[in-house]
Amino acid sequence: MAGALDPTVLVVEDEPAQMELLAFNLSRQGYNVLRAETGEDALLVIEETPPDLVLLDWMLPNVSGLEVCRRIKRREKSANIPVIMLTARGEEEDKVRGLDHGAEDYMVKPYSVNELMARVRAALRRARQGGIDGVLSHGGVDVDLSRHRVTARGQLIELGPVEFKLLVTLIEQPGRVWSREQLLDRVWGNDVFVESRTVDVHVGRLRKKLAAGGVADLIRTVRGFGYALQ
Repeated sequence: MAGALDPTVLVVEDEPAQMELLAFNLSRQGYNVLRAETGEDALLVIEETPPDLVLLDWMLPNVSGLEVCRRIKRREKSANIPVIMLTARGEEEDKVRGLDHGAEDYMVKPYSVNELMARVRAALRRARQGGIDGVLSHGGVDVDLSRHRVTARGQLIELGPVEFKLLVTLIEQPGRVWSREQLLDRVWGNDVFVESRTVDVHVGRLRKKLAAGGVADLIRTVRGFGYALQ
């Protein structure tokens, strides 16, 4: 079951049986799963809820998977999201085209589900290699992920585990608006029963600690919905 800070995978597939197969196996592995049946829908989902990885079918109606991949990599907001292409086209030239358009990996149908899951794990590992030992920065706040250390304008800020996870979630995707329910799933886990009011309490505490470090108004309240970083 997916839980706190589990990666989110967007599956772009227009064949219902393939979609269900992929979604089922990804969920079993603990990933959060988003779905899109067309390239247009995929680009909208990525704009509104950027995933950690995209499984992208080549043969899609209207906008091809290859074009979707090109657009994902062209946009600054989504350029670093790893893409694994899924296709029945096994010729070397097609593989090269997919990789040249920015895909991180390529699997030819029919494929082994176990091998695909292994490639998903590997792509996510590679994508996070820099982040695990690196620093996330935004608006004067620096989050050292490896040392669980947060500074605001150079001043050390002491955060509890939940506040730290909350800040990491927000700072990984500045500008994205998270609903209270999404933050509950992402930070506390979707198998933990916590009232949405709990999110407000922890956001309030996080705001006070950041303000004490000289960073005020970094977290924006979206009335009636949730929160985002300015």
